[in-house]
Amino acid sequence: MNRNRACRPCDWFPRRVHAGVIGAVLALSACGNGAPGFAPLDEGAVILAFGDSLTYGTGAEPGESYPERLATRTGFTVINAGIPGELSGEGRQRLAPLLSRHAPDLVILWHGANDILRNRDLAVTEENLRAMVQSIRDAGAEVLLVSVPRKTVFLGPAPLYRRVAEEMDVALLDDLLPEILRDSSLKSDRVHPNGDGYDIVAQKIAEALE
Repeated sequence: MNRNRACRPCDWFPRRVHAGVIGAVLALSACGNGAPGFAPLDEGAVILAFGDSLTYGTGAEPGESYPERLATRTGFTVINAGIPGELSGEGRQRLAPLLSRHAPDLVILWHGANDILRNRDLAVTEENLRAMVQSIRDAGAEVLLVSVPRKTVFLGPAPLYRRVAEEMDVALLDDLLPEILRDSSLKSDRVHPNGDGYDIVAQKIAEALE
């Protein structure tokens, strides 16, 4: 599969808005307001990175996805379970067999971007994320939830991620992707980071794990 192939010609913000209006940089909130952390991972821990093209590494060269960079940074086994173009409902169905197969200690859940880009019912997306969090817990793993932006000019994180984190008491890494997409040197297209952008993703997640 070609990592540089974008899933869909969609934008996080309208094409008519020039990128120059994207001004203020919002602070990254790791495991933020109201959401707890999780137990430290033991040496030899297995992390399942579960998501869509952002997890797969679309926009970067082979070896430059964030799961691969995270494995290098942390020394943990990090399994890349990203499928470009996947909707949250499809991910919900795909998750359980992966949990059984890999028995991860931690799942990084970064999903729902395609639902937002394709204007799907976000109430359904939110329910799918809740179901995925519950499946992960039922499998005995910890959860790190990562948000994606709303389709707005200022790329703020979609509120549904904080609601899921607070209601289900899981750790949240908020406003990570907007920080990268506001910098043209860190993205390959309007919705995907490049290799340098994914390296920052890995860095921020590694910091959250610490």
